[in-house]
Amino acid sequence: MIFSRTLLRRHSVLPGFDLALGFALLYLSLIVLIPLSAAFLKTFTLSWAQFVDAVATPRVLASYRLTFGASFAAAALNTVFGLVIAWVLVRYRFPAKRFVDALVDLPFALPTAVAGIALTAIYAQNGWIGRWLPFKVSFTPLGVWVALVFIGLPFVVRTLQPVLEDLNRELEEAAATLGASRRQTFAKVILPIVTPALLTGFALAFARALGEYGSVIFIAGNLPMVSEITPLLIITKLEQYDYAGATAIAVVMLVAAFALLLIINLLQAWSRKRQGGL
Repeated sequence: MIFSRTLLRRHSVLPGFDLALGFALLYLSLIVLIPLSAAFLKTFTLSWAQFVDAVATPRVLASYRLTFGASFAAAALNTVFGLVIAWVLVRYRFPAKRFVDALVDLPFALPTAVAGIALTAIYAQNGWIGRWLPFKVSFTPLGVWVALVFIGLPFVVRTLQPVLEDLNRELEEAAATLGASRRQTFAKVILPIVTPALLTGFALAFARALGEYGSVIFIAGNLPMVSEITPLLIITKLEQYDYAGATAIAVVMLVAAFALLLIINLLQAWSRKRQGGL
């Protein structure tokens, strides 16, 4: 009995642990668990045939392909260039560095509708950038991808910056002493260390892009079977009072996104374990 009390005291290091844990679980239940449960419960009111009819029509499948494909491609591009931007901000000193660093957070602060209108105006055929491009961006699937790149970049940069700042430069010096080139040092020393953070940034950017609505609907054109994203289709179902159909599509998005994020988290854990074993 005395031993169990000692273990309990060791476990509850901070005062008020039980109360804080209870509040945390309550808050998460109210904000996350209950709304998600409601979506599943509403979907369960459909029969299997009705569920398949709601989530597997050609229009819905086309929206899945665009939403998941554009989100994945945008997150992949942000992973590459987010690493470059984070590296520049951490390793180099240059004029207006603080301004560039603050500029990274602009997609966080800018309302998504404003971002969508601005991107549409810039990339339209008569816009500042669009007039010089040999292809059309606004009101096409490419416009969806551009908007998702815009809103996802800060997640990668802000995830990588702390890791790069804490990176021990003595490892790079040791690699250079042993005759490694800069490319070899980056590939063999730096990249394995930042890979878990890269995967985290990719997962955050991908998850953010999946649910994006405001900045996309203006630049997408919203043509069924062409440039219609799944969140817009869910809104359309709700406006038609088809609540069960809307929640069915949302559940498919939720399950697919959770599966992809689970795979990414498993890869992240494997990368950290491999890094610790080296």
